[in-house]
Amino acid sequence: MDMDYTATQSGFTQYPKLRMRNTSKDGTDPSQLFDDTSAAPGVEPAGFPGQGVGAMGYPGQTLLSDPVSNLAMAYGSSLASQGKDLVDKNLDRFLPISKLKYYFAVDTVYVGKKLGLLVFPYMHQNWEVSYQQDTPVAPRFDINAPDLYIPAMGFITYILVSGLALGTQNRFTPEILGMQASSALVWLIMEVLAVLLSLYLVTVNTDLTTIDLVAFSGYKYVGMIVGVVAGLLFGRTGYYLTLLWCCISIFIFMIRTLRLKLLSEAAAQGVLIHGARNQLRMYLTMSIAAAQPIFMYWLTYHLVG
Repeated sequence: MDMDYTATQSGFTQYPKLRMRNTSKDGTDPSQLFDDTSAAPGVEPAGFPGQGVGAMGYPGQTLLSDPVSNLAMAYGSSLASQGKDLVDKNLDRFLPISKLKYYFAVDTVYVGKKLGLLVFPYMHQNWEVSYQQDTPVAPRFDINAPDLYIPAMGFITYILVSGLALGTQNRFTPEILGMQASSALVWLIMEVLAVLLSLYLVTVNTDLTTIDLVAFSGYKYVGMIVGVVAGLLFGRTGYYLTLLWCCISIFIFMIRTLRLKLLSEAAAQGVLIHGARNQLRMYLTMSIAAAQPIFMYWLTYHLVG
């Protein structure tokens, strides 16, 4: 038993330390068999089992929220699918991206033959594109089919050759090379847009697409590369002679290729149909073909010193 000491005049008086009834030393109730842990975190309070209240909410809330969330997800997916279809449909009118795979279906044999055709188109006889069940065959099976591989690689090679030509003249800078690439790309876009506008004004019914026009307009980079390389090897005389040959070649190539596209009615009947509209088509074909040598000279003459 603990003792309590009290100071008096005669000394210290010892009294026993009293303890409250039904209390223990640490202040807990001895009649309580277990400690009260109702305030401890993570323990469900007393009540009916399964009726927890807190972050989980009411037990029926989960059953009601799942169908609503599923319906919202389904509706959102439907809207996204409809929006994607609408964008793809409108985009394919001007730039059929879904068909790009067709224009890059080439192989080494096709590339070699097509490069030879672009430089020596004089002996080629059949210029018609082959079809299989109303669908044009892949370029690797038909040399007359348009492709984007040669124009794309030609554009990149032209930029590299331009940098080489400028470097031999001590005029190379990254800024000039960037301006050269931007200028060539802008002229290409303007050319394609001008042709599209002309086709719209003349009301020509043709199966030419925007990608076809980009492909045909990009074939001139082959002659431009050959002309610049000849200028680096043989000087300005070699440049002018080689570029003249390539200009004539691309002119003949464009005439014979676009003639079947823009004059399809006359080509189908085997005779020329006289009329104002047919003459406009012929003038348009000649204009597109004549523009190629002009662009070839404009984009290369300053590269040869």
